[in-house]
Amino acid sequence: MLYGLRFTGDAGAVIRSSTLTTIMIGSGVCALAWFTLMVLSYVTLRPRRLSQNGQIVSGIVAGVLSVSVMAPFALTASAVKAVGETLDAITAPSDGSGPTPVPIRAEDPWNGRKRINFLLIGGDAAGNRESVRTDSMTVASVNLATGNTVLFSLPRNLQYVRFPPSSPLHKQFPDGFTAEQGLLNAVWYYADNNPQVMGGKNRGAQALKDAIGYTLGLKIDYYAMVDMFGFARLIDAMGGLRMRVERDIKWGGHFGTAGTIKAGYRRLTGEEVLWYGRSRVDSDDFSRMSRQRCVIGALAQQANPATVLTNFTKIAGATRHMFRTDIPRDLLEHLVPLGLKAKDAKITSLQFVPPLVWPGNPNWDKIRALTLKAIRESMTDRRTVAAKASPSGVPATAGAATPQVSANPSPSRSRLITQPTRTPTPNDDREAKGLDELCGF
Repeated sequence: MLYGLRFTGDAGAVIRSSTLTTIMIGSGVCALAWFTLMVLSYVTLRPRRLSQNGQIVSGIVAGVLSVSVMAPFALTASAVKAVGETLDAITAPSDGSGPTPVPIRAEDPWNGRKRINFLLIGGDAAGNRESVRTDSMTVASVNLATGNTVLFSLPRNLQYVRFPPSSPLHKQFPDGFTAEQGLLNAVWYYADNNPQVMGGKNRGAQALKDAIGYTLGLKIDYYAMVDMFGFARLIDAMGGLRMRVERDIKWGGHFGTAGTIKAGYRRLTGEEVLWYGRSRVDSDDFSRMSRQRCVIGALAQQANPATVLTNFTKIAGATRHMFRTDIPRDLLEHLVPLGLKAKDAKITSLQFVPPLVWPGNPNWDKIRALTLKAIRESMTDRRTVAAKASPSGVPATAGAATPQVSANPSPSRSRLITQPTRTPTPNDDREAKGLDELCGF
């Protein structure tokens, strides 16, 4: 109990490697101590005084009690071991693909930074695809002092992203990324499959961090990738996810022949949640982004301690195979209190979708300006909102004609380009709304 009181003001220390090792050793010692106590107590009672049948019955009872008192400690040690192995498996790789390790100082783990930026990726490495395609990309910019967070969602079909001068891809694509149709979701794929350009293997994560950071005008500190099919296993391990499905969602192929997720409030299986967030049948990438945001919100709400503890072994097993990140193992203990702080802080969301930004001909200066303004506005109050609207608050009618000309086209595309006039998903720029209203939690 005294040892546990140490963590009341430092919850992150619980997942420290030394703490986990101490708990495992302590559990083993307690198990042996209780077993020894039960055996000595039994011997002290001198069972030889009993009849032969009495000795047999008392021996069985003593054995059962010994195993019973050891079982909780054994389960604790097993669970803690699973936590340690899972954290070691998903954190910064040792194959050289991650950033150069920087010592984590307990007194200042963020090296004097006021904000930290995480790139959250939904990756798809399905059997019919080579390498990884990053189907969803969101940057979480967190204020370290208050926990206020801004979520920036970038479309997978954002085209011709630029790279900073420090990136090897800047020389390869000085006027913007044009390989693989120039789509943002192909940057990781291209970098992994062209190590001669990147100067080494497994540099896809760094290439994507460079591209998105340069697009937003932010420094991307770390990334975390969730494998889509691993995510489905996680949902199943939790026992499903309760969602409000606004309308029937067909999935499978171009015509939705594999199945239909019916509208209404329902508990979805892992496969259904996966396709609820991925299906493009009768919709588009922008509506997918909105559904994915609701999935993230529902998961955050329903992954409560009771659910996690009840299904801990299954969840730990699924997590080990679904995550990939370059966050150092030693930094995780400092992320726990930051996450707890952000949970109750202001959370805003900005999606770079039409009519705000046109993915086929994006205005980079506008994106950076909107990013900066959203970060500034996130510190004005503590309301929890999720906006698809422009931070400027200027209304724009969905589907209205909004011809624009790119303010900074690349030299290779220097001709005037008129923006499309409609978007398949009716986005609006009205006042920001909360996830409870948007997703019906």
